[in-house]
Amino acid sequence: MNSVAAPAPAPAPAPNPRGRLALYLDLIRWNRPAGWLVLLWPTLSALWLASGGFPGWHLLAVFVAGTILMRSAGCCVNDVADREFDRHVKRTAQRPVTTGELGVGEALAVGGVLAALAFALVLTTSESAIFWSFPALAIAIIYPFAKRWVSMPQAVLGVAFSFGIPMAFAAAQNQVPLEAWLLLAGNLFWVLAYDTEYAMVDRDDDLKIGIQTSAITLGRWDVAAVMGFYVAYLAIWLWRAAAQAPSAVLYLAFAAAAGQAVWHYTLIRQRTRAGCFTAFSQNHWLGATVFAGIVLGFAL
Repeated sequence: MNSVAAPAPAPAPAPNPRGRLALYLDLIRWNRPAGWLVLLWPTLSALWLASGGFPGWHLLAVFVAGTILMRSAGCCVNDVADREFDRHVKRTAQRPVTTGELGVGEALAVGGVLAALAFALVLTTSESAIFWSFPALAIAIIYPFAKRWVSMPQAVLGVAFSFGIPMAFAAAQNQVPLEAWLLLAGNLFWVLAYDTEYAMVDRDDDLKIGIQTSAITLGRWDVAAVMGFYVAYLAIWLWRAAAQAPSAVLYLAFAAAAGQAVWHYTLIRQRTRAGCFTAFSQNHWLGATVFAGIVLGFAL
């Protein structure tokens, strides 16, 4: 009698090539610090202006750690919101939520823990800062969905990425004066500049999948608009910084920042992916230059 061979057992699923910690670090873009540096420099610059100089180690530590935590939490929400779009974009197709290596619930749980830690830091500051932390969180959650309905979602990002400025004033002065909102408006122009450069990298992919960005909305005026955004940002911040800490070093720092903006023009004028991405990724140096000028303007 012929025996029938038993069916071979199904192969076990391949082990995840990356450990959980590696996936979490990828989720929050830990290997790309430029993303939180462009948040950190204007926040610390505002903290110095709000404090009239060095704000003290406590507030400095709170805002450095809080900025990193909130940017990381924002990445978790963004990747969940964009998981279907990201698979069609070369630059984002390997994000862990998009590939399925991390589930939606798990990514949101990571983001929730990070946001809770940031809120715990805010609790050590002032009543005004605690109050303003709620709209700051709401805007951070809203932004990832803005590209579905807003022709220039970078403007929404600009508000979200600039909210550390009124938070800094709230923590240092227990109020948010008009100056804080002027600085927020100025910083919004900087975010429009560098995130339009970022959107120029993905323009072809974004057109195919039907999402809206400033690079698409601005069309052939994209490069001119980016340079106009840089001018508006530097003019507003120099105006407010010079009112408090006028010095030669402050003006030199802003001149150096303007020189970097001109360099960015040389990178983006041909609209190549590589040039636009380089311009975007180097913006943290421009913000650091402005911050250094403000710090030295108070110190000298």
